[in-house]
Amino acid sequence: MRSATSSALILGVLGGLAIVGGAGEPARASEEAAFERTSDVIYGRKHGTALTMDVFRPTEEGPGRGVGLIFVVSGGWFSAHEAIALPLIEPFLGRGYTVFAVVHGSQPKFTIPEILGDMHRAVRFIRHHADDYGIDPDRIGIFGGSAGGHLSLMQGTAGTGGNPEASDPVEQASSRVQAVACLFPPTDFLNYGEPGENALGRGILENFKAPFDFHELDATRNVYVPITDEERLLAIGRDISPISHVSPDDPPTLILHGDADKLVPIQQAERFLEALSAQGVETELVVKADAGHGWPDLADDLTSLVDWFDTHLLGADASDRPAGASDRP
Repeated sequence: MRSATSSALILGVLGGLAIVGGAGEPARASEEAAFERTSDVIYGRKHGTALTMDVFRPTEEGPGRGVGLIFVVSGGWFSAHEAIALPLIEPFLGRGYTVFAVVHGSQPKFTIPEILGDMHRAVRFIRHHADDYGIDPDRIGIFGGSAGGHLSLMQGTAGTGGNPEASDPVEQASSRVQAVACLFPPTDFLNYGEPGENALGRGILENFKAPFDFHELDATRNVYVPITDEERLLAIGRDISPISHVSPDDPPTLILHGDADKLVPIQQAERFLEALSAQGVETELVVKADAGHGWPDLADDLTSLVDWFDTHLLGADASDRPAGASDRP
């Protein structure tokens, strides 16, 4: 049975709520899965600061051995090392997957477009160093919840090929992923809960203004200034919505969502998966009855996500993955 502290930590990471948890949590969780943890691996730098991830490598054999999964550490687009929740990682380690817990540049300092750049960099870094981590660069999955689910879907739909002319070899690698499984993600900020509902730090998400405080550099004064033009804001809103990037070559995608979620309406999952399905992409929606935005035994429901990766990264159909890692523009 998981402690109350463990459950609160899970809800904090996924729901954008206050993150809580004691220093003893990793020690308790480590008894449930055998793994080696490498902390604070630097995958990039921005504005004089380091971007880091923790790497979890199982020490026992499992079917997922040699396959990498990216855990997007994000709730409300807040990300921090102390928000890495082991109960959300252990089920994947138990199957033998190597898990990369990626911490992105966090709000309120950074906005969603800037965060998306961090995620591209993280995937490229992991793929470039695949041999070092003992994983297949053409079999990388991604998962997360709430904001982490949104970022997972953006990577699934808007990942890009590498730049073969880049001087940095990491930037030559693709940022595509081959499978996505996530929890209650926002998918369309301009039709949020109902057609035409703008949630760019407004409406239901009005308490999450910082990630949507878009700005740009004024080169003449060398200062950042806010973007206030409504048409430009709407254009950015479309660009950061996964549903805007749906295409036939997107990877198979699973979403687990509570049908009583008030923060991210289940309509977000339904519309997005319908759009993917219309493009011929394999999808699945797992509905948690009467559940809101996270629930106390959420970690126990991660089996569906693990099974999804087993099917699409390990199964016979894995050779037919629609999102090839190295050969796509």
